[in-house]
Amino acid sequence: MRFYIKTTGCRANQWDTYVITNLLTDEGHIQCPLEDAEVCIINACTLTDGAERDIRRFINQCREKNPSSKIIISGCHGEVYPEKGYGADVIIGHKEKFNVSYYTGSKDNTLNLTDNSFLEKAYIKGVQTGKTRFFFKIQDGCDRFCSYCIVPYARGKPKSRDLKEILQAMETLSYIGIKEVVLTGIELSAYRDEKTNTDLKGLLNILELSITPPRIRLSSIDPLYISEGFINTIKNSKKVAKSIHISAQSFSNRILKLMKRNYTKEYLMDRIHKMIEQIDDIGIGLDIIVGFPTEDEDAFKETFDAIDSLQIHYLHVFPFSPREKTEAANLPHHVPLNIKRKRVEELRRLDRKKRLAFYEKYIGKHVTIIPEGKVYKGSLTKGYTENYMPVFVPYKKSIENTLIEVKIKGIKDGFLEGEYIK
Repeated sequence: MRFYIKTTGCRANQWDTYVITNLLTDEGHIQCPLEDAEVCIINACTLTDGAERDIRRFINQCREKNPSSKIIISGCHGEVYPEKGYGADVIIGHKEKFNVSYYTGSKDNTLNLTDNSFLEKAYIKGVQTGKTRFFFKIQDGCDRFCSYCIVPYARGKPKSRDLKEILQAMETLSYIGIKEVVLTGIELSAYRDEKTNTDLKGLLNILELSITPPRIRLSSIDPLYISEGFINTIKNSKKVAKSIHISAQSFSNRILKLMKRNYTKEYLMDRIHKMIEQIDDIGIGLDIIVGFPTEDEDAFKETFDAIDSLQIHYLHVFPFSPREKTEAANLPHHVPLNIKRKRVEELRRLDRKKRLAFYEKYIGKHVTIIPEGKVYKGSLTKGYTENYMPVFVPYKKSIENTLIEVKIKGIKDGFLEGEYIK
C-alpha cells in the first residue's frame, strides 16, 4: 500500500504521526506524495473551527489531486466528532490510528471504539521528517475540563509513559544523534510514573544524570505546576532549556474563573516574576485566548496591560473558538467576530514588540544554536537558542544538527542574524 499522511495540531500529534508512519513502513507499506497514494490519512486536530477547516481543505485537495484514493481521518477529530466526516471514507479514533492498515479495507465509515485510555509504545526508528528537534510524547490526556476545551473528550484521562521506557528512548535518541528532544504531552505537568510515583520534576532530575540528547526542552506547562521546586529544577539543570511556554490564557480574574482555570492574575504575575528573577536568560512564552464569552474592553485591557508589563519573550494568541460539547460554547454574550479580530491583532502587535525587545538584549552576545537543514532565502539556515530565539546564519551542510556557538550581530526584518565565531 502506498500512503500519504498529514498532521495538523499539536506536538503530541506530530509524535503520533511519527509512530504511525514507522508502523506502516515496517509492515511494508510505502510513504509517498499525495498524488501517488492509495490511502491518504489526516491525523487531525479538533481544537478549533480552524482545525475543522484544515480537514475539509485536505479532503478537497485529495479529491482534486487523487480522486481514487481512500481518505482516512484519525485522531482527536475522529474521537470527538466521528459524525463530521466531510466526505472521508473512514473515521477512526486514537487507539485505532496505531493500527490504521487494518482499517484501509473497511467498508464502514466510522470505526471509533471510544477507547482513549490507550498510550502507544515509544516506537523510535530514525529522526522525524524535516526536524532537528525530536518531539517525544511522554504523557497523554487531561481531566481538567476547562470550560472552553474539547481535549479531555478527545484524549481521555491523564496517562504517563513508564519511566523505564522514557530512559530507554532517551538513550536511543542520544545514540542516533538527536541533539534536542522536546518532551511533549497533552498536560505535560500531569506526568507521573505509576510504578515509582515520579513526577515531571523528578523525571527531569533523573534525566540530568542519564544518557540523553544534550538539550531537553519542555512543551507547554500549566501555571499551577510552576512551584519553587520546579523553578529550581530548571535553574540548576545543564540539560533542560531555559525556555518555558505557559498556558496562561488570560490575566483577567473574572475570565479565568469562567474558563475554570484555578489560578489568578496575581498568581500568574508572581510565578513569571520569580522565574525571570531566578533563571538567567529565561525565555517565557504565553498562550492567550482572546474574545472569551463576556470578555469586555476592561477584561481585555487588564490582560493586555499585564502582559505589556512583563519581560516575556513571545505570545501565542488564539481567538476563542466555541467547541460543541464544552461549557463555554453555551455561555451567553459571545464576543462579535470583528471585535475578536481587532483584539487578536492588538496582542499580535504586542507579541512583535516583546520579541524585538527580547532579541535586542542579545545583540553582540554569544549563543548556542542547533542549525536545521532547511535553507532560507537561498543561503541561510536557522537554529534555536536555549531560550528559543531563532537565529539565522549562513548555511553550511557541515553544521546541521550540531551544537554550535555563534555571535548575534543584529536584527533584520524582525529576525536575529548571527555569525560564526572564528
